[in-house]
This record gives sequence, C-alpha cells and structure tokens, in this order.
Amino acid sequence: MPHQQHRSLKHEYELYVDREIEDYKDSIPRSAILSIGDEAVAVLRAQEQVAFNELVICDEVDRIIRRRLRVPTYATWKRRRLKLLAKYRRPEHWGLNPDAPLVRAIPAGSESRVLLSGPHVSDSALYLAANGCTVTAVGDAPDVIERVMSAAEAVGLAGQVTAFASPLTEWAPDGPLTAVVVSPAAFDGLSVTDRARVIEILKRATLDGGVHLVETIVAGHAALSIDELRSQYRGWSISVEPGDSAATTFLARKASTTAS
Repeated sequence: MPHQQHRSLKHEYELYVDREIEDYKDSIPRSAILSIGDEAVAVLRAQEQVAFNELVICDEVDRIIRRRLRVPTYATWKRRRLKLLAKYRRPEHWGLNPDAPLVRAIPAGSESRVLLSGPHVSDSALYLAANGCTVTAVGDAPDVIERVMSAAEAVGLAGQVTAFASPLTEWAPDGPLTAVVVSPAAFDGLSVTDRARVIEILKRATLDGGVHLVETIVAGHAALSIDELRSQYRGWSISVEPGDSAATTFLARKASTTAS
C-alpha cells in the first residue's frame, strides 16, 4: 500500500507541475512565449547541444518556466500535501463533531462509495474523499457543483470526487452505493410521488449494510418529515440523531441479508 500511494503521489505531482506550467503559458502573451523560446535555444546552444529539435526546445521552455514559477520539489510538495490531507481527515476541520452521525456512519478508511446531494456538499465531499471514500456529488446548482470540483482539485482529491449538475430526479447511480447523504433541500419542489421514486432508486442501489443520512431536518421543514421518511424506509434500521439547535439527522441502515 505505501508503494502504491507513493506512485500515486508522484503522478499527482507531475500533473500539478504540468498544470502550473500550462496555466502560466495561458496567462502570458504569445510574444512572451516566443521570447522564452529564444532563451531556451540560447541555453541549448550554450550547452553545445548542436542537434536539437522542437521537442527538446519545448522541454527547455518548460524548465525555464518551472524555475520562474519556483515550483516546489517533489519532496517539498509531498510534505505539504500529506500535511494538508492529514488536516482534511479531521472532522473538526470541517466543523464536525467527532461523534457526528456522518463521521460515525461512514468510518475513515472504509473506501465507501458515497452519494452527496444538497446545497452544501463541498465540505462533506472533501472530508469523505480525504478519508478514502469515492464521492459523487449531485445537485441542480451548477455553481455549487463547480465549487466542489474546484476544491477537490486544489487539494489533489479530484480523482476521488465526481460531480453532476443535475436534479436527483434526473440522475441514477451507475454502480452500487455504500452511503447516501442528502439534505431536505435536495427534495425541494418534488411531489410526494417523485420523492418516493428517488428514494426507492437510491435504496435499491445501496449495498446491504449501507446507510442513508438525511441531514438537517428542522421542525416544520416543508420538503420532508420524519414520518414520511420512516414510511419510506420500512424494513431498514432507523434512528433519529439529535444535532445542534433544532436540527436532527435521520439515519437508516439497510439490513444485511445472509444465506440460510
């Protein structure tokens, strides 16, 4: 496992360096790029490299840009990345209590496949991804989805996060799920029938022993009620977890089936 992680981080670092160089090229005028090209040719000639082609010049251009940007070495970058990931794995960093329903229901290192939906999915997505989960974020607000992916890419977790700008009614899982985390806002505007249909699709996609959490159920919320959710999750193990203020989390766990 450590060797696989090392290879993954090395590849991620190479992608990071390429992205920094390409972003720099996109930020300067063509005349500046040509000037760097002339500098690269001069460097190669000074090295008495008589025969060089376009590929060699491009590589030298990238080296010049890398020096200008002061791109950190792999060792420095790796140290910073591991320190950041360690911070992101802590629930307290995201304002979560260590015994919060989300933290307890989806253990760190469980390699769970998690669906998130609602207006505030970015923090949960990064927390879960940093702890080894494969996360799918679904929402009908493109700006929210864009923020999720931008935040994941910024900390090297984009490979574990997928985002879709789509209402839940128009999305279906493409594989089994271990956990589903949604807020009542994800069901806003849906009829009782549509809500039941969406929940049923998510229930069928969930593996035995998997969990569904409907977060921040506040008294009087128009979209969902505890009674409606209890009705939808008959046959599942159900609990209502208290939270801060008037908020609660509805937690349902799918029964594990065993061969007789």
